[in-house]
Amino acid sequence: MSDASDNVLLVLDLVGIFAFAISGGLVGVRARLDLFGIAVLAWITGLGGGMIRDVFLGDVPPVGITNPWYITSVLLAGVVVVTFQPTLANLRRRNPDLRLGLISQSVKYLDAVGLAVFSVSGAMKALSLDAPPLAAILVGGITAVGGGALRDVLARQVPEVLRREVYAVPALLGATAVVVADSFDVLTVPVMWLIVGLVLIIRVAAIIFDLQIPTAPTQGAR
Repeated sequence: MSDASDNVLLVLDLVGIFAFAISGGLVGVRARLDLFGIAVLAWITGLGGGMIRDVFLGDVPPVGITNPWYITSVLLAGVVVVTFQPTLANLRRRNPDLRLGLISQSVKYLDAVGLAVFSVSGAMKALSLDAPPLAAILVGGITAVGGGALRDVLARQVPEVLRREVYAVPALLGATAVVVADSFDVLTVPVMWLIVGLVLIIRVAAIIFDLQIPTAPTQGAR
């Protein structure tokens, strides 16, 4: 991997960590956790997917606990959430429904950003460590959904990735696009950002138009 690709990988990870960490903190606010609980959800959401990726790839200890840039990104996200927490608390007192709707929508769109950048960075890192194509695709998808899934489990809610809404599919498509572009030796920096943009557009479209994954037909009670 070239120096330019290394720099893009770092930027993608930092953007993903920041977006996911804010979403984790907001979930903590929605669940009425204390500041420590909010910080834990922000940390696990921002760094969880990347740490799972690194463990799968044998790149240990994970950069999420060794790279100061990554840790700083989580801390900044935590500061943002704590700064706006009083405003959200005041909104809860005045209009609980509006507050919950605002937080839920914010979490969805922040997750969309994290999903897009982590699907690409996860696949890129796997390829840089000579992982097979299929493994790179799976690692990219896991990197994108891992932190959010851990967050939802800790918040005692069904993980977004297990719901009907289109969530993991854009991440897998993005990781696949990275692998295909790499196989044709056209994985340039503009192509990386193009893939990020496409994944983001697909996920945002799924949110706006409420796109759902088909489910198995249910049988009536006998």
